[in-house]
Amino acid sequence: MKLNELLKNVNYEWIQGRLDQDVQAIHYDSREVSEQGTLFVAICGFETDGHQYVAAALAAGATVLIVERDMHLPEPVTILKVKDARIALAQVSAAFYRHPTEQMHLIGITGTNGKTSTAWMIKSIYEQTEGAVGCISTLGTFLGADMLPQSHTTPEAPVLQHRFHQMKEAGIDHCVMEVSSHALHLHRVDGSLFDTAVFTNLTPDHLELHQTMEHYYETKAKLFAMTAKHNIINLDDPYGQRLAEACKPMDAEYITYGIENDADLTASAIHYGEHHSEYLLDTPSGSVLIRVPLPGRVNIYNSLAAAAAAYADGVPLQMIQKGLGALRGIKGRFEVVHQDAELKVVVDFAHTEDGLEQALRTLRPHVAGRLIVVFGVYADGSAAGRAKRLAMGKVADRWADLAVITTDNPKCQSPAMSISDILAGMDPRRHLAYADRKQAIEAALQISRRGDVILLAGKGHETVQKIGNGAEPFHEAEIVQAFVQHRLTTHDILEGSSR
Repeated sequence: MKLNELLKNVNYEWIQGRLDQDVQAIHYDSREVSEQGTLFVAICGFETDGHQYVAAALAAGATVLIVERDMHLPEPVTILKVKDARIALAQVSAAFYRHPTEQMHLIGITGTNGKTSTAWMIKSIYEQTEGAVGCISTLGTFLGADMLPQSHTTPEAPVLQHRFHQMKEAGIDHCVMEVSSHALHLHRVDGSLFDTAVFTNLTPDHLELHQTMEHYYETKAKLFAMTAKHNIINLDDPYGQRLAEACKPMDAEYITYGIENDADLTASAIHYGEHHSEYLLDTPSGSVLIRVPLPGRVNIYNSLAAAAAAYADGVPLQMIQKGLGALRGIKGRFEVVHQDAELKVVVDFAHTEDGLEQALRTLRPHVAGRLIVVFGVYADGSAAGRAKRLAMGKVADRWADLAVITTDNPKCQSPAMSISDILAGMDPRRHLAYADRKQAIEAALQISRRGDVILLAGKGHETVQKIGNGAEPFHEAEIVQAFVQHRLTTHDILEGSSR
């Protein structure tokens, strides 16, 4: 595509070079530049500055630069200066792939907790009416049944727009995606046209980036000013109530859901099972019985959000009912990785104060013995980070009979400091601590008794543990299965020798 076509929506200052040249690729990482005719966008990241890698990008084939700083280089390189390179990156990426979301039905989900579960519920509903559905989530990008891995919940703009393009090429016209606060703050979704936005809830998280809950809310709220048709809002959440008021003057219709408050879509006659939730979905068009194969109040809310998004788009109640009932579990979300007559082990992504409390409260009514939780907290060393660890410690102390404190992607943090911060909110006499997460899981399994339930919280679907600047393979389900198999084998050997 011609450079001047890519720049139609970009506010830039021309420094030098031709604007009528062809652009073959767009990159912001110099290591990915591999062909002549590449447009390289120098963005300022959290840990490094793309302007430092301009020479490397040029040597690898870049012929166009978008920069934020004054830069003069020998011709024939084209240089364009912008105020915010991230915004420009999103705009040229959308143009390069010919604005694929303008020809799709795109649903964006944001909030602190429940984004992945809600996305998968919406996906399941639309599969009843549309067949193949695109999904961009923490679990990866899904083009129908095909999965593409990714490093961020919401990919960087060039990757994101390429994913949308791939969906269009595959004949997929509906896409549901998680939209993280990082993505909104860093303009990754700029240039995307959302038909519907969904708000789940807002509780403390990512305050190392946002610093205050006010900034966190304002960042999330940006998505609802980007939608063309519908804004779906949890009216039981205090920030949701505020967001609903803010959405009133907007062109997009807003639709509310909830359990406690008088919302457009509500749940009544709720029944909580050990492995499912059931309720009557009440809407302005009638009511229908919903059965979700996931437990707890949290999944009532997630399914209400999914139902509201589909309802707003005109999906019949019977299809919503069928789609939610067809769900067959979500990786790392209340995932039972072992259950027998002695013990049940559940893996869940709960990694915030509210998420951990919801997970423990969901499990509590179905525990015959003790409720044991294994968790760690990744948060920076700021006051907000320490407050998060303290708060999660208090939640575990209140709702679990026994907690095994450990690490969760510690990266370069001191495990001892992290564990100490968590224990500060607990009675240390009732809990154990292991810096090594594998040892912590095995310790919980070792001390378990008949009727106990173990919750492994924080990592969910993840299969690596980030330590230092690297990542080591780490699969909690495999650790549990190996331990149980070893225990069974040892038991059989002992039984045989006693005979």
